[in-house]
This record gives sequence, C-alpha cells and structure tokens, in this order.
Amino acid sequence: MTATLTKEAAENRVLLNNISWETFNRLLEDLGNKRGSRLTYLAGELEIMSPLWEHESNNRFIESLIFVIVDELNINVKRLGSLTLKLDKKQKGVEPDSCYYLKNEPLVRNKRNIDLEIDPAPDLVLEIDITSGSLNKFPIYAAMKIPEIWRYNGNKLTVFILKDEDENYEKVNQSPTFPWLNLDLIPQLIKESLEIGETSTLKKFRQYVKDNN
Repeated sequence: MTATLTKEAAENRVLLNNISWETFNRLLEDLGNKRGSRLTYLAGELEIMSPLWEHESNNRFIESLIFVIVDELNINVKRLGSLTLKLDKKQKGVEPDSCYYLKNEPLVRNKRNIDLEIDPAPDLVLEIDITSGSLNKFPIYAAMKIPEIWRYNGNKLTVFILKDEDENYEKVNQSPTFPWLNLDLIPQLIKESLEIGETSTLKKFRQYVKDNN
C-alpha cells in the first residue's frame, strides 16, 4: 500500500492505493458519521479529503442558495449532505459535498437509510473542487445514475448531465433542474456574500428567484 499526501489551501487529500473494498467498508464503519472528511473509492484507490475553510464555506453557501430556490418555489427537497453512496456489486463508493433528492423526494421521504441497490440515486450532487482531486468521481456517479452534477472550482459553477446512452457526463449551459437559473450568478453571489454578508446576499437572491419565476 502506498499513500500520497497533498496539502492545499482549500482541501487536504490523502490517496491510498491497493485498498480492498472490504477495507473501505471497515474504514467507513470505524470513522462513523460524525466527521468532516469525505471518502471516495474506485478500483482499489481510496481518497480521503478533509475540507478546509474555503471549501466548506462555498459548499454551505451554495446549499443555502439551493434552499432559497426550493423554499421560494415550494419544491419538496431532502438534503442529505455528504451521504455515503455505495454500490457494493460494482465496488464503487463516494461521499459528495452535498446531495439532494428533488424529483425523487417522495420515494425517499420517510427513509432513514439509502440503499442504492433498491433506492433511486439523488437527483442532484454538489462537488466543490478548489483543488482537483486525485480520483475522477464521474465514473462512480455515472454507475449510480446521478442525473446532474454541479461542480464549483472557486471561480465558476459548471453543470454536467448524464447521457444515458454511454454513461458519460456532458457539460451544459443550463441546469435541467433549474433551467431559468443564470449559472454565472452563483460565483458573483459568493463574492458578494464576502462583502455584504450571507444574509443580505440571500435576501437579494430570493428576490431574483421571485422575479424569474
């Protein structure tokens, strides 16, 4: 087993090689749910990412923006944060920064645990990648049939949708979930929140949602 450690301004990442699926599951059990790190497993490689201030601040603020949208438009949502998503048969596992059930919310509303072998996948996943991770998570999300991914790199929000015919993701200019939303507005709001505060920025965004729906 070899390990690679990288330390950046927004995330700390550790990459471990030659890790078995059984070891990954034991590690999840040993670490428990009350932790800040996120684990990703693919083809014997395990990445452990610990978010720092910039990473988690962006994650929480974008989640607040999403909640403003669903609250204003009266859309039921189930927010499951960095829920551990696993496919045991395919030996793939990932913990996104945030994930949301929207269209499929009624199907998981009363669930206390999500099993992707029988339950639908989240409708939307949010990934904050200020510094690119060592593992490409897209093949994992494709295997899980995640229809839409938002990725924020500290400067730009990019949306990807799953192409069912080849299980690859395609970059698009609009979110299928919120097609009226100007994606360029998200980085502007993040910057503005650092100047006038999150509460004031969220109030302005709420008015934008009203004006465009």
